[in-house]
Amino acid sequence: MDARNAIDLQIMWNRLIAVVGEQAQVLIRTAFSPIVRECEDISAGIFDLRGRMIAQAVTGTPGHVNSMAESVGHFLRHFPIETMKEGDAYITNDPWMGTGHLNDFVITTPAFLRGRLVGLFSCTSHLMDIGGLGNGPEATDVLMEGLSIPMLKLIDQGRVNETLMAMIRANTRLPVDTEGDTYSLAACNDVGVRALRAMMDEFGIDTLEPLADFIITRSRAAVLEKIAALPRGCWSYEMTVDGYDAPLPLRARLRVDEAGVTVDYAGTAPAVSRGINVPLAYTRAYTVFGLACAIAPDVPNNAGSLSAYHVTAPAGCVLNAQRPAPVSSRHIVGQMLPDMVFGCLRTPLPDRVPAEGTSCLWNIAVRGEWVPPGAAAPLAFALAITTNGGTGARPGLDGLSATAFPSGVHGTPVEIAEIQCPLIFWRKEFRPGSGGDGETRGGLGQVMEIGTLDARPFDLLAAFDRIDHPPRGAQGGADGAPGCLRTASGRRLAGKGLHVVAADERVVVMTPGGGGLGDPAARTAARRQADRTGGYV
Repeated sequence: MDARNAIDLQIMWNRLIAVVGEQAQVLIRTAFSPIVRECEDISAGIFDLRGRMIAQAVTGTPGHVNSMAESVGHFLRHFPIETMKEGDAYITNDPWMGTGHLNDFVITTPAFLRGRLVGLFSCTSHLMDIGGLGNGPEATDVLMEGLSIPMLKLIDQGRVNETLMAMIRANTRLPVDTEGDTYSLAACNDVGVRALRAMMDEFGIDTLEPLADFIITRSRAAVLEKIAALPRGCWSYEMTVDGYDAPLPLRARLRVDEAGVTVDYAGTAPAVSRGINVPLAYTRAYTVFGLACAIAPDVPNNAGSLSAYHVTAPAGCVLNAQRPAPVSSRHIVGQMLPDMVFGCLRTPLPDRVPAEGTSCLWNIAVRGEWVPPGAAAPLAFALAITTNGGTGARPGLDGLSATAFPSGVHGTPVEIAEIQCPLIFWRKEFRPGSGGDGETRGGLGQVMEIGTLDARPFDLLAAFDRIDHPPRGAQGGADGAPGCLRTASGRRLAGKGLHVVAADERVVVMTPGGGGLGDPAARTAARRQADRTGGYV
Protein backbone atom coordinates (compact mmCIF):
# COMPACT_ATOMS: atom_id res chain seq x y z
CA MET A 1 0.00 0.00 0.00
CA ASP A 2 1.46 3.39 -0.99
CA ALA A 3 1.57 6.20 1.55
CA ARG A 4 -1.06 8.31 -0.22
CA ASN A 5 -3.56 5.48 -0.28
CA ALA A 6 -2.95 4.84 3.43
CA ILE A 7 -3.55 8.53 4.17
CA ASP A 8 -6.79 8.48 2.16
CA LEU A 9 -7.96 5.42 4.07
CA GLN A 10 -7.09 7.06 7.39
CA ILE A 11 -9.11 10.14 6.44
CA MET A 12 -12.06 7.94 5.47
CA TRP A 13 -11.71 6.06 8.78
CA ASN A 14 -12.03 9.36 10.65
CA ARG A 15 -15.03 10.32 8.57
CA LEU A 16 -16.64 6.96 9.32
CA ILE A 17 -16.32 7.70 13.04
CA ALA A 18 -18.05 11.03 12.37
CA VAL A 19 -20.85 9.18 10.54
CA VAL A 20 -21.58 6.91 13.51
CA GLY A 21 -21.24 9.92 15.81
CA GLU A 22 -24.07 11.57 13.90
CA GLN A 23 -26.05 8.32 14.11
CA ALA A 24 -25.63 8.29 17.92
CA GLN A 25 -26.59 11.94 18.37
CA VAL A 26 -29.84 11.43 16.47
CA LEU A 27 -30.67 8.56 18.82
CA ILE A 28 -29.93 10.67 21.90
CA ARG A 29 -31.85 13.71 20.69
CA THR A 30 -34.98 11.86 19.56
CA ALA A 31 -35.30 9.30 22.35
CA PHE A 32 -38.24 9.42 24.76
CA SER A 33 -36.54 7.69 27.74
CA PRO A 34 -34.49 9.98 30.03
CA ILE A 35 -31.87 7.26 30.45
CA VAL A 36 -31.10 7.74 26.73
CA ARG A 37 -31.77 11.48 26.39
CA GLU A 38 -29.93 12.54 29.52
CA CYS A 39 -27.60 9.62 30.35
CA GLU A 40 -26.64 8.34 26.85
CA ASP A 41 -27.22 4.66 27.68
CA ILE A 42 -26.80 3.62 24.04
CA SER A 43 -24.54 2.23 21.37
CA ALA A 44 -24.23 2.95 17.66
CA GLY A 45 -21.93 1.53 15.03
CA ILE A 46 -21.31 0.49 11.45
CA PHE A 47 -20.48 -3.04 10.27
CA ASP A 48 -19.20 -4.54 7.05
CA LEU A 49 -21.06 -7.26 5.17
CA ARG A 50 -19.24 -9.93 7.15
CA GLY A 51 -20.70 -8.56 10.38
CA ARG A 52 -17.43 -7.00 11.58
CA MET A 53 -17.77 -3.75 13.53
CA ILE A 54 -15.57 -1.20 11.77
CA ALA A 55 -16.47 1.94 13.73
CA GLN A 56 -18.45 2.84 16.84
CA ALA A 57 -19.70 6.16 18.12
CA VAL A 58 -17.52 7.67 20.83
CA THR A 59 -20.53 7.80 23.16
CA GLY A 60 -22.22 4.67 24.48
CA THR A 61 -21.62 2.05 27.13
CA PRO A 62 -19.14 -0.82 26.71
CA GLY A 63 -21.89 -3.29 27.62
CA HIS A 64 -23.97 -2.07 24.71
CA VAL A 65 -21.19 -1.46 22.20
CA ASN A 66 -19.20 -4.65 22.63
CA SER A 67 -22.20 -6.98 22.90
CA MET A 68 -23.84 -5.25 19.92
CA ALA A 69 -20.62 -6.12 18.08
CA GLU A 70 -21.64 -9.78 18.47
CA SER A 71 -25.36 -9.27 17.84
CA VAL A 72 -24.94 -8.27 14.18
CA GLY A 73 -23.54 -11.72 13.48
CA HIS A 74 -26.76 -13.20 14.89
CA PHE A 75 -28.83 -10.92 12.66
CA LEU A 76 -26.89 -12.15 9.62
CA ARG A 77 -27.61 -15.77 10.57
CA HIS A 78 -31.34 -15.06 10.64
CA PHE A 79 -31.42 -12.60 7.73
CA PRO A 80 -28.71 -13.50 5.17
CA ILE A 81 -27.18 -10.70 3.13
CA GLU A 82 -28.77 -11.87 -0.10
CA THR A 83 -32.28 -11.52 1.36
CA MET A 84 -31.89 -7.91 2.53
CA LYS A 85 -33.75 -5.15 0.71
CA GLU A 86 -33.43 -1.41 0.78
CA GLY A 87 -35.67 0.00 3.49
CA ASP A 88 -35.50 -3.09 5.72
CA ALA A 89 -34.75 -3.00 9.46
CA TYR A 90 -34.48 -5.86 11.94
CA ILE A 91 -35.03 -5.94 15.70
CA THR A 92 -34.45 -8.11 18.76
CA ASN A 93 -34.11 -7.83 22.52
CA ASP A 94 -32.98 -11.42 23.02
CA PRO A 95 -30.51 -11.22 25.95
CA TRP A 96 -28.27 -13.93 24.46
CA MET A 97 -28.19 -12.47 20.94
CA GLY A 98 -28.52 -8.81 21.94
CA THR A 99 -26.99 -6.90 24.80
CA GLY A 100 -27.79 -8.98 27.85
CA HIS A 101 -31.33 -8.19 29.00
CA LEU A 102 -34.81 -7.56 27.62
CA ASN A 103 -34.83 -3.80 28.27
CA ASP A 104 -32.32 -3.21 25.47
CA PHE A 105 -33.68 -3.16 21.92
CA VAL A 106 -31.14 -3.73 19.13
CA ILE A 107 -32.02 -2.61 15.60
CA THR A 108 -29.90 -3.38 12.54
CA THR A 109 -30.43 -1.69 9.18
CA PRO A 110 -28.80 -2.55 5.81
CA ALA A 111 -27.21 0.39 4.00
CA PHE A 112 -27.55 0.55 0.21
CA LEU A 113 -25.69 2.77 -2.24
CA ARG A 114 -27.26 3.07 -5.69
CA GLY A 115 -29.06 -0.25 -5.24
CA ARG A 116 -26.05 -2.16 -3.87
CA LEU A 117 -25.71 -3.30 -0.25
CA VAL A 118 -22.53 -1.78 1.20
CA GLY A 119 -22.79 -2.05 5.00
CA LEU A 120 -24.94 -2.42 8.10
CA PHE A 121 -25.82 0.06 10.82
CA SER A 122 -26.75 -1.15 14.28
CA CYS A 123 -27.82 0.61 17.46
CA THR A 124 -29.04 -0.13 20.96
CA SER A 125 -30.77 1.77 23.72
CA HIS A 126 -32.29 1.01 27.08
CA LEU A 127 -36.09 1.21 27.22
CA MET A 128 -37.67 2.08 30.55
CA ASP A 129 -40.37 -0.58 30.64
CA ILE A 130 -41.13 -3.70 28.61
CA GLY A 131 -43.66 -5.28 30.96
CA GLY A 132 -43.12 -8.27 33.21
CA LEU A 133 -41.99 -7.69 36.78
CA GLY A 134 -40.07 -4.60 35.77
CA ASN A 135 -36.40 -3.67 35.61
CA GLY A 136 -35.30 -5.38 38.81
CA PRO A 137 -33.85 -8.75 39.88
CA GLU A 138 -37.02 -10.35 41.25
CA ALA A 139 -37.89 -12.70 38.37
CA THR A 140 -36.91 -16.36 38.55
CA ASP A 141 -36.65 -16.82 34.79
CA VAL A 142 -36.36 -14.59 31.74
CA LEU A 143 -39.98 -15.26 30.80
CA MET A 144 -41.09 -13.29 33.85
CA GLU A 145 -38.90 -10.31 32.99
CA GLY A 146 -40.97 -8.87 30.18
CA LEU A 147 -41.72 -8.93 26.47
CA SER A 148 -39.27 -11.03 24.47
CA ILE A 149 -38.75 -10.13 20.80
CA PRO A 150 -36.99 -12.81 18.75
CA MET A 151 -35.11 -11.90 15.58
CA LEU A 152 -37.86 -10.17 13.57
CA LYS A 153 -38.21 -7.76 10.67
CA LEU A 154 -39.37 -4.42 12.07
CA ILE A 155 -39.55 -2.64 8.71
CA ASP A 156 -40.02 -4.36 5.34
CA GLN A 157 -38.86 -2.15 2.44
CA GLY A 158 -40.11 0.95 4.23
CA ARG A 159 -43.33 -0.52 5.63
CA VAL A 160 -43.48 -0.80 9.42
CA ASN A 161 -44.57 -4.13 10.91
CA GLU A 162 -47.70 -2.75 12.57
CA THR A 163 -48.54 -6.08 14.19
CA LEU A 164 -45.19 -6.10 15.98
CA MET A 165 -45.58 -2.47 17.04
CA ALA A 166 -49.03 -3.25 18.45
CA MET A 167 -47.50 -6.13 20.44
CA ILE A 168 -44.80 -3.82 21.80
CA ARG A 169 -47.34 -1.15 22.83
CA ALA A 170 -49.54 -3.75 24.52
CA ASN A 171 -46.72 -5.12 26.68
CA THR A 172 -45.43 -2.01 28.42
CA ARG A 173 -46.58 0.33 31.15
CA LEU A 174 -45.32 3.23 28.99
CA PRO A 175 -46.70 2.60 25.48
CA VAL A 176 -45.96 6.08 24.13
CA ASP A 177 -42.36 6.13 25.37
CA THR A 178 -41.65 2.56 24.26
CA GLU A 179 -43.05 3.08 20.78
CA GLY A 180 -41.20 6.38 20.47
CA ASP A 181 -37.90 4.84 21.53
CA THR A 182 -38.32 2.04 18.97
CA TYR A 183 -38.80 4.54 16.16
CA SER A 184 -35.88 6.59 17.50
CA LEU A 185 -33.59 3.58 17.11
CA ALA A 186 -34.78 2.97 13.55
CA ALA A 187 -34.45 6.66 12.66
CA CYS A 188 -30.85 6.97 13.84
CA ASN A 189 -29.84 4.07 11.60
CA ASP A 190 -31.56 5.77 8.65
CA VAL A 191 -29.58 8.94 9.30
CA GLY A 192 -26.42 6.84 9.44
CA VAL A 193 -27.26 5.34 6.04
CA ARG A 194 -27.72 8.80 4.50
CA ALA A 195 -24.48 10.09 6.02
CA LEU A 196 -22.60 7.04 4.73
CA ARG A 197 -23.91 7.57 1.19
CA ALA A 198 -22.75 11.18 1.27
CA MET A 199 -19.32 10.12 2.52
CA MET A 200 -18.89 7.42 -0.11
CA ASP A 201 -19.98 9.79 -2.89
CA GLU A 202 -17.54 12.43 -1.66
CA PHE A 203 -14.61 10.00 -1.72
CA GLY A 204 -15.74 8.31 -4.93
CA ILE A 205 -15.93 4.77 -3.52
CA ASP A 206 -18.63 2.18 -4.11
CA THR A 207 -17.57 -0.42 -1.51
CA LEU A 208 -16.37 -0.35 2.10
CA GLU A 209 -14.36 -3.57 1.84
CA PRO A 210 -10.85 -2.05 1.39
CA LEU A 211 -11.54 0.46 4.17
CA ALA A 212 -12.92 -2.25 6.50
CA ASP A 213 -9.86 -4.45 5.90
CA PHE A 214 -7.54 -1.49 6.54
CA ILE A 215 -9.28 -0.55 9.81
CA ILE A 216 -9.42 -4.09 11.16
CA THR A 217 -5.89 -5.05 10.13
CA ARG A 218 -4.31 -1.87 11.49
CA SER A 219 -6.28 -2.02 14.76
CA ARG A 220 -5.45 -5.66 15.43
CA ALA A 221 -1.77 -5.08 14.67
CA ALA A 222 -1.68 -2.07 17.02
CA VAL A 223 -3.17 -4.08 19.91
CA LEU A 224 -0.88 -7.05 19.29
CA GLU A 225 2.10 -4.68 19.35
CA LYS A 226 0.99 -3.43 22.77
CA ILE A 227 0.51 -7.00 23.99
CA ALA A 228 3.97 -8.01 22.70
CA ALA A 229 5.50 -5.47 25.10
CA LEU A 230 3.77 -7.07 28.12
CA PRO A 231 5.36 -9.71 30.35
CA ARG A 232 4.34 -13.26 29.45
CA GLY A 233 2.58 -15.24 32.15
CA CYS A 234 -0.62 -16.02 34.03
CA TRP A 235 -2.18 -14.07 36.89
CA SER A 236 -5.34 -14.64 38.92
CA TYR A 237 -7.79 -12.54 40.91
CA GLU A 238 -10.82 -13.19 43.09
CA MET A 239 -13.65 -10.96 44.23
CA THR A 240 -16.77 -11.57 46.29
CA VAL A 241 -19.92 -9.62 45.47
CA ASP A 242 -23.09 -9.41 47.53
CA GLY A 243 -25.18 -11.65 45.26
CA TYR A 244 -28.90 -11.98 45.90
CA ASP A 245 -29.45 -14.46 48.72
CA ALA A 246 -25.78 -15.19 49.40
CA PRO A 247 -22.34 -13.83 48.45
CA LEU A 248 -20.99 -14.82 45.05
CA PRO A 249 -17.30 -15.51 44.40
CA LEU A 250 -15.93 -14.37 41.04
CA ARG A 251 -12.63 -15.89 39.88
CA ALA A 252 -10.51 -14.95 36.88
CA ARG A 253 -7.27 -16.22 35.38
CA LEU A 254 -5.57 -14.00 32.81
CA ARG A 255 -2.91 -15.27 30.41
CA VAL A 256 -0.69 -13.21 28.14
CA ASP A 257 1.03 -15.02 25.25
CA GLU A 258 1.90 -14.48 21.60
CA ALA A 259 -1.72 -15.09 20.52
CA GLY A 260 -3.11 -12.27 22.67
CA VAL A 261 -4.75 -12.08 26.07
CA THR A 262 -7.15 -14.70 27.42
CA VAL A 263 -9.36 -14.31 30.48
CA ASP A 264 -11.03 -17.43 31.87
CA TYR A 265 -13.65 -17.29 34.63
CA ALA A 266 -13.45 -20.95 35.68
CA GLY A 267 -14.29 -21.32 39.37
CA THR A 268 -16.85 -18.50 39.37
CA ALA A 269 -20.11 -19.16 41.25
CA PRO A 270 -22.99 -20.93 39.48
CA ALA A 271 -25.94 -18.96 38.14
CA VAL A 272 -28.54 -18.02 40.73
CA SER A 273 -32.33 -18.07 40.82
CA ARG A 274 -32.75 -14.29 40.54
CA GLY A 275 -32.01 -11.81 37.79
CA ILE A 276 -28.39 -10.88 38.42
CA ASN A 277 -27.04 -13.53 36.03
CA VAL A 278 -24.96 -12.45 33.03
CA PRO A 279 -25.14 -13.76 29.43
CA LEU A 280 -21.70 -14.48 27.99
CA ALA A 281 -21.87 -11.65 25.43
CA TYR A 282 -22.16 -9.10 28.25
CA THR A 283 -19.36 -10.82 30.17
CA ARG A 284 -17.14 -10.53 27.10
CA ALA A 285 -18.16 -6.91 26.56
CA TYR A 286 -16.98 -5.62 29.93
CA THR A 287 -13.98 -7.93 30.15
CA VAL A 288 -12.52 -6.74 26.86
CA PHE A 289 -13.28 -3.15 27.83
CA GLY A 290 -11.16 -3.58 30.96
CA LEU A 291 -8.37 -5.13 28.91
CA ALA A 292 -8.49 -2.30 26.38
CA CYS A 293 -8.35 0.35 29.13
CA ALA A 294 -5.22 -1.17 30.65
CA ILE A 295 -3.39 -2.39 27.54
CA ALA A 296 -4.33 -0.32 24.49
CA PRO A 297 -6.55 2.63 25.45
CA ASP A 298 -5.49 4.66 22.41
CA VAL A 299 -6.55 2.07 19.80
CA PRO A 300 -10.07 2.58 18.37
CA ASN A 301 -12.65 -0.02 19.32
CA ASN A 302 -13.63 -2.30 16.44
CA ALA A 303 -13.57 -5.93 15.37
CA GLY A 304 -9.82 -5.77 14.80
CA SER A 305 -8.84 -4.43 18.21
CA LEU A 306 -11.33 -6.73 19.96
CA SER A 307 -10.00 -9.83 18.18
CA ALA A 308 -6.80 -9.90 20.25
CA TYR A 309 -8.77 -10.56 23.44
CA HIS A 310 -10.39 -13.89 24.30
CA VAL A 311 -12.91 -14.53 27.09
CA THR A 312 -14.28 -17.84 28.36
CA ALA A 313 -16.56 -18.80 31.23
CA PRO A 314 -18.04 -22.21 32.11
CA ALA A 315 -21.59 -22.72 30.86
CA GLY A 316 -24.01 -22.35 33.74
CA CYS A 317 -21.88 -20.07 35.90
CA VAL A 318 -23.19 -16.62 36.83
CA LEU A 319 -21.03 -15.11 34.05
CA ASN A 320 -22.31 -17.50 31.38
CA ALA A 321 -25.94 -17.95 32.34
CA GLN A 322 -27.96 -20.22 30.07
CA ARG A 323 -31.51 -19.61 28.88
CA PRO A 324 -34.01 -19.25 30.57
CA ALA A 325 -32.03 -17.80 33.51
CA PRO A 326 -33.24 -14.39 34.72
CA VAL A 327 -30.85 -11.63 33.61
CA SER A 328 -32.68 -8.32 34.02
CA SER A 329 -30.06 -6.83 36.39
CA ARG A 330 -27.05 -8.37 34.67
CA HIS A 331 -25.12 -5.11 35.09
CA ILE A 332 -24.81 -5.71 38.85
CA VAL A 333 -22.25 -8.48 38.32
CA GLY A 334 -21.18 -7.78 34.74
CA GLN A 335 -19.86 -4.29 35.46
CA MET A 336 -17.52 -5.69 38.11
CA LEU A 337 -15.44 -7.40 35.43
CA PRO A 338 -13.04 -4.56 34.59
CA ASP A 339 -12.04 -4.63 38.27
CA MET A 340 -11.40 -8.37 37.89
CA VAL A 341 -9.18 -7.67 34.88
CA PHE A 342 -7.34 -4.89 36.72
CA GLY A 343 -6.79 -7.21 39.67
CA CYS A 344 -5.16 -9.78 37.40
CA LEU A 345 -2.96 -7.12 35.78
CA ARG A 346 -1.89 -5.46 39.03
CA THR A 347 1.21 -7.67 39.29
CA PRO A 348 2.57 -7.20 35.74
CA LEU A 349 1.24 -3.63 35.30
CA PRO A 350 1.07 -2.02 38.76
CA ASP A 351 1.41 1.50 37.36
CA ARG A 352 -1.58 1.22 35.02
CA VAL A 353 -4.53 -0.14 37.01
CA PRO A 354 -6.73 1.42 39.70
CA ALA A 355 -8.10 -0.03 42.93
CA GLU A 356 -11.62 -1.42 42.96
CA GLY A 357 -14.45 1.06 42.57
CA THR A 358 -18.21 0.96 42.99
CA SER A 359 -18.25 -0.29 39.38
CA CYS A 360 -21.89 -1.37 39.09
CA LEU A 361 -24.42 1.41 38.56
CA TRP A 362 -26.66 2.26 41.48
CA ASN A 363 -29.77 2.83 39.35
CA ILE A 364 -32.76 3.89 41.43
CA ALA A 365 -35.56 2.08 39.56
CA VAL A 366 -38.96 3.36 40.61
CA ARG A 367 -42.51 2.98 39.36
CA GLY A 368 -46.06 3.73 40.40
CA GLU A 369 -48.94 6.03 39.55
CA TRP A 370 -49.29 9.79 39.80
CA VAL A 371 -51.45 12.64 38.60
CA PRO A 372 -49.26 15.10 36.69
CA PRO A 373 -50.33 18.74 36.53
CA GLY A 374 -53.28 19.04 34.18
CA ALA A 375 -53.99 15.30 34.03
CA ALA A 376 -57.55 14.14 34.67
CA ALA A 377 -56.63 10.67 35.89
CA PRO A 378 -53.61 8.86 37.36
CA LEU A 379 -50.89 7.88 34.91
CA ALA A 380 -48.27 5.16 35.25
CA PHE A 381 -44.62 6.10 35.64
CA ALA A 382 -41.48 3.98 35.47
CA LEU A 383 -38.05 5.53 35.73
CA ALA A 384 -34.45 4.44 36.23
CA ILE A 385 -32.61 7.29 37.95
CA THR A 386 -28.96 6.69 37.14
CA THR A 387 -26.60 7.25 40.06
CA ASN A 388 -23.03 6.25 40.79
CA GLY A 389 -20.49 5.78 43.54
CA GLY A 390 -16.78 6.53 43.65
CA THR A 391 -14.19 5.01 41.36
CA GLY A 392 -11.01 3.39 42.61
CA ALA A 393 -7.86 5.41 43.24
CA ARG A 394 -5.50 5.51 40.26
CA PRO A 395 -1.71 5.42 40.12
CA GLY A 396 -0.76 9.01 40.84
CA LEU A 397 -4.35 10.27 40.82
CA ASP A 398 -7.29 10.14 43.19
CA GLY A 399 -10.43 8.29 42.18
CA LEU A 400 -13.38 10.15 40.66
CA SER A 401 -16.38 10.94 42.84
CA ALA A 402 -19.93 9.89 41.94
CA THR A 403 -18.75 8.81 38.49
CA ALA A 404 -19.95 5.88 36.40
CA PHE A 405 -17.06 3.60 35.56
CA PRO A 406 -17.00 1.33 33.64
CA SER A 407 -20.41 2.08 32.14
CA GLY A 408 -19.71 5.74 31.34
CA VAL A 409 -23.37 6.80 31.54
CA HIS A 410 -24.23 10.22 32.91
CA GLY A 411 -26.12 10.66 36.15
CA THR A 412 -29.79 11.55 35.77
CA PRO A 413 -30.23 15.25 36.60
CA VAL A 414 -32.49 15.75 39.61
CA GLU A 415 -34.61 18.23 37.67
CA ILE A 416 -35.31 15.66 34.95
CA ALA A 417 -36.26 12.95 37.45
CA GLU A 418 -38.60 15.30 39.29
CA ILE A 419 -40.56 16.29 36.18
CA GLN A 420 -40.89 12.67 35.00
CA CYS A 421 -42.45 11.36 38.23
CA PRO A 422 -43.78 12.56 41.62
CA LEU A 423 -40.49 11.98 43.46
CA ILE A 424 -38.54 14.78 45.08
CA PHE A 425 -34.87 14.75 46.06
CA TRP A 426 -34.61 16.32 49.49
CA ARG A 427 -30.86 15.78 49.49
CA LYS A 428 -28.17 14.87 46.93
CA GLU A 429 -24.59 15.43 48.00
CA PHE A 430 -21.14 13.89 48.19
CA ARG A 431 -20.62 11.40 51.00
CA PRO A 432 -17.60 12.77 52.94
CA GLY A 433 -15.01 10.22 54.00
CA SER A 434 -16.39 7.46 51.76
CA GLY A 435 -13.30 7.16 49.55
CA GLY A 436 -10.70 4.68 50.78
CA ASP A 437 -7.54 6.27 52.18
CA GLY A 438 -4.21 5.72 50.45
CA GLU A 439 -1.30 7.41 48.73
CA THR A 440 -4.07 8.22 46.27
CA ARG A 441 -7.62 8.28 47.62
CA GLY A 442 -10.70 6.55 46.29
CA GLY A 443 -13.49 8.69 44.86
CA LEU A 444 -16.45 9.63 47.02
CA GLY A 445 -19.90 8.12 46.89
CA GLN A 446 -23.01 10.22 47.32
CA VAL A 447 -26.02 10.49 49.63
CA MET A 448 -29.55 10.96 48.32
CA GLU A 449 -32.76 11.33 50.30
CA ILE A 450 -35.83 10.74 48.18
CA GLY A 451 -39.55 11.05 48.93
CA THR A 452 -42.76 11.81 47.09
CA LEU A 453 -45.00 14.87 46.98
CA ASP A 454 -47.87 12.70 45.77
CA ALA A 455 -50.10 11.05 48.37
CA ARG A 456 -49.34 7.65 46.92
CA PRO A 457 -46.75 4.95 47.67
CA PHE A 458 -44.22 4.00 45.02
CA ASP A 459 -42.21 0.88 44.19
CA LEU A 460 -38.43 0.81 44.51
CA LEU A 461 -36.90 -2.06 42.52
CA ALA A 462 -33.61 -2.28 44.40
CA ALA A 463 -30.64 -3.74 42.53
CA PHE A 464 -27.58 -2.54 44.45
CA ASP A 465 -24.26 -4.16 45.35
CA ARG A 466 -21.05 -3.35 47.28
CA ILE A 467 -23.10 -3.17 50.50
CA ASP A 468 -21.73 -6.26 52.29
CA HIS A 469 -18.54 -6.37 50.21
CA PRO A 470 -17.28 -2.82 49.58
CA PRO A 471 -14.67 -1.86 46.96
CA ARG A 472 -11.27 -3.02 48.14
CA GLY A 473 -8.16 -0.92 48.34
CA ALA A 474 -4.90 -2.13 46.79
CA GLN A 475 -1.20 -2.00 47.60
CA GLY A 476 -1.92 -0.94 51.18
CA GLY A 477 -4.84 1.37 50.40
CA ALA A 478 -8.01 1.23 52.50
CA ASP A 479 -11.36 -0.08 51.33
CA GLY A 480 -14.05 2.32 50.16
CA ALA A 481 -17.14 2.81 52.31
CA PRO A 482 -19.86 0.21 51.75
CA GLY A 483 -23.14 1.23 50.19
CA CYS A 484 -26.31 1.50 52.25
CA LEU A 485 -30.05 1.56 51.59
CA ARG A 486 -32.41 2.60 54.39
CA THR A 487 -35.38 4.76 55.25
CA ALA A 488 -34.94 8.22 56.75
CA SER A 489 -36.21 6.80 60.04
CA GLY A 490 -33.26 4.38 60.07
CA ARG A 491 -34.87 1.13 58.92
CA ARG A 492 -32.35 -0.81 56.83
CA LEU A 493 -33.58 -2.11 53.47
CA ALA A 494 -32.23 -5.07 51.51
CA GLY A 495 -29.96 -4.08 48.64
CA LYS A 496 -31.91 -6.20 46.17
CA GLY A 497 -35.63 -6.77 45.88
CA LEU A 498 -38.94 -4.92 45.64
CA HIS A 499 -39.65 -2.32 48.34
CA VAL A 500 -42.96 -0.47 48.58
CA VAL A 501 -42.21 3.01 49.91
CA ALA A 502 -45.08 4.65 51.76
CA ALA A 503 -46.13 8.16 50.76
CA ASP A 504 -44.91 9.56 54.09
CA GLU A 505 -41.54 7.75 53.97
CA ARG A 506 -38.22 8.85 52.53
CA VAL A 507 -35.54 6.54 51.15
CA VAL A 508 -31.87 7.25 51.84
CA VAL A 509 -29.45 5.90 49.22
CA MET A 510 -25.75 5.97 50.09
CA THR A 511 -23.52 4.84 47.25
CA PRO A 512 -20.11 3.24 47.95
CA GLY A 513 -16.75 4.98 47.79
CA GLY A 514 -13.80 3.76 45.74
CA GLY A 515 -10.88 1.86 47.23
CA GLY A 516 -7.61 3.62 48.03
CA LEU A 517 -4.26 2.84 46.38
CA GLY A 518 -0.92 2.69 48.14
CA ASP A 519 0.19 3.27 51.72
CA PRO A 520 -1.83 6.11 53.34
CA ALA A 521 1.36 7.25 55.08
CA ALA A 522 2.75 8.18 51.67
CA ARG A 523 -0.05 10.66 50.94
CA THR A 524 1.44 14.14 50.73
CA ALA A 525 0.65 16.87 53.23
CA ALA A 526 -0.69 19.02 50.36
CA ARG A 527 -3.16 16.32 49.40
CA ARG A 528 -4.22 15.85 53.02
CA GLN A 529 -4.90 19.56 53.29
CA ALA A 530 -6.84 19.54 50.00
CA ASP A 531 -8.97 16.66 51.34
CA ARG A 532 -9.86 18.71 54.43
CA THR A 533 -10.44 21.92 52.50
CA GLY A 534 -12.64 20.20 49.95
CA GLY A 535 -14.68 18.34 52.56
CA TYR A 536 -13.61 14.95 51.26
CA VAL A 537 -12.84 13.70 54.76
